[in-house]
Amino acid sequence: MNTLNRRDALRLLGLSTLGVAALAACAPDASGGGAPQGDTAAKTFGFTSWSLNEEAQKAAVQAIVDDYAKKNGVTITPTSFPYNEYLNQVTLKLRGNQLTGAIQLDVAWLGAMAAMGKLRDLGPVAGKGGYTDVALASGQVGGKQLGLPWTTGSIGLIANTELLEKAGVDGMPATVEEFEAALRKIAKLDGVVPYAAATKAAQLKDILPWMRTFGSPLLDGEEITVGDEPSVAAVEWYKKLFDAKLIAPDVDRFDARALFAQGKAAFYDDAIIARGVVESQAPDKTLTTKMAPLARPVLKAGDTPQALLWGHVIAVVEGEGADAAAEFASFATSDTATVASFFEKVKLPPTTTAGLADPKVAGDTFTTEWTEKITKTASANPFWRYAGYAQIETAIAEQVQAVLVGDASAKDALAKAAETAKGLQK
Repeated sequence: MNTLNRRDALRLLGLSTLGVAALAACAPDASGGGAPQGDTAAKTFGFTSWSLNEEAQKAAVQAIVDDYAKKNGVTITPTSFPYNEYLNQVTLKLRGNQLTGAIQLDVAWLGAMAAMGKLRDLGPVAGKGGYTDVALASGQVGGKQLGLPWTTGSIGLIANTELLEKAGVDGMPATVEEFEAALRKIAKLDGVVPYAAATKAAQLKDILPWMRTFGSPLLDGEEITVGDEPSVAAVEWYKKLFDAKLIAPDVDRFDARALFAQGKAAFYDDAIIARGVVESQAPDKTLTTKMAPLARPVLKAGDTPQALLWGHVIAVVEGEGADAAAEFASFATSDTATVASFFEKVKLPPTTTAGLADPKVAGDTFTTEWTEKITKTASANPFWRYAGYAQIETAIAEQVQAVLVGDASAKDALAKAAETAKGLQK
């Protein structure tokens, strides 16, 4: 199985400083330059992708490109940039009308890219793809299907079932109350962090699904609701876990992975790539057999478990070769044999019902359980619609950290965060 290194994991779960700066520049283009001109029916088009620049996926992606070009008599010109430069490069080239064809995008970037007005609505193509509803939603902006979902996953909770058994936790906790009770049992084990939750500001955006769990929508229309009673209650609960040493200070995603891989954490938040990461780090090579995806506990029975959507889409720039590029995007993301083979090579889940049902995918228990328990109810970060979404997350994270270390009350801190965030809504 191919595994992903530290940088691979980072790119799936966050943005580099350069990427954030580039995204902030993606506000609606006032220049009125319009989409690139050209023959949309041309049989030559480009494919821009960061995966073609990365050893773990390059060969698998190139095989899809070569297979499609050969079968369909088209010429595909690949372009790749390192992930940390990718968003900046794509933004600049789109603004300068220097980019055509198909482009790989992180789902978090799609809203800002859509504001440039250069992406084709792929609704007619998407309709024949057999994509899951969650996957389709990941490529939609403003009622348009601006990306075809290539891989759709989520960030959710993972449990070490061996530690739960040792602590006497009977079954997986389904509610917040049951989760907290489980953490208190696990705390009696020596040298184990019950929940390796994010407590460093850099990763404290992980509090957002918990705020939703407690009932805050985060964003209601254009009104930021951070600071409402549910979000305050969520942070106060998080603070309670922190004070009781059920979560640990100064933990980010990489620290949490290391603790979990060493068998020193019972729960932590990660994406579906966690299995490969943990496998590469764990001294106990059987640890991956003890990993179990867990639907985020709900406040009360019957609530919908919360999870943050993540994944990649393929978008198409309107202009030269756009018709053929759209058909390529459909093939790469929905042809069952293609997506099943891609999963077998890189372990990124497909986005179609048929792809998920293929034996290569369905036979992978961890993936199927993750899809059913976590991705099924995952939703996008509502702040992704804003070019400054990363700064909004940072404003919230910094104030939550202030609460954890005792510098502010949850109510005062979140009111301050909301005020800062409102200035970034553009």
